[in-house]
Amino acid sequence: MLNAKQQRFVDEYLVDLNATQAAMRAGYSERTANEQGARLLAHVSVAAAIASGIAARSERTKVSADWVLRRLEMEAEADLADLYDDGGNLLPVKQWPLIWRQGLVAGVETVREKGKEGDDESFVDKIKISDRVKRIELLGKHVDVQAFKERVEVDFNDDIAKALADARKAAGR
Repeated sequence: MLNAKQQRFVDEYLVDLNATQAAMRAGYSERTANEQGARLLAHVSVAAAIASGIAARSERTKVSADWVLRRLEMEAEADLADLYDDGGNLLPVKQWPLIWRQGLVAGVETVREKGKEGDDESFVDKIKISDRVKRIELLGKHVDVQAFKERVEVDFNDDIAKALADARKAAGR
C-alpha cells in the first residue's frame, strides 16, 4: 500500500508527530517538507498507517490519554502528609506512597543545624516538590475540561481527522 518513502514518513512521524520534520527525515526536500508533510497526512493509506502505529504504541506501552489523566489526577491530589509519621518526622523513602516515589519529589536534603548552647545538633529535612501547579494546568488543558482555554482555536484539520477516522474504520478499529 505504501511506498518506501511513505513508510519512512510514517515511521518518522510516529517519533514526534511533527509532519514537517518527519518529511525531512524521510528524505523529502527541506524546502517543500511542510507541504509534503501535510499532503502525506491527508493521504488515506498514510493516515491509516499512522493510526495503526499510534494504536500499536498505546497497546505496547499501556499509555493512553486516560492513563495520563488518571496519573495527573493522582499526582495533583497526593497528600504531603503521607510522607511524615505521627510525630512529624519524615518517613524513610521506602515507606512513602508509590506516587511520591515516582517523581513528585524533586529532591530531599537533610540539613544539620547547631542548637542553642548545650543543645544537641538538630536535623531538618527539606523536601523539594516538583511543580504541582503544572500538573493541574495540564489537567485543565485537557480537551474535555478546557479550564484554561486561552483562545478560540479553529480546526482546519477536519480532512486529516476524517481521514484518520476513515482509516481506523477501514482497519476495523
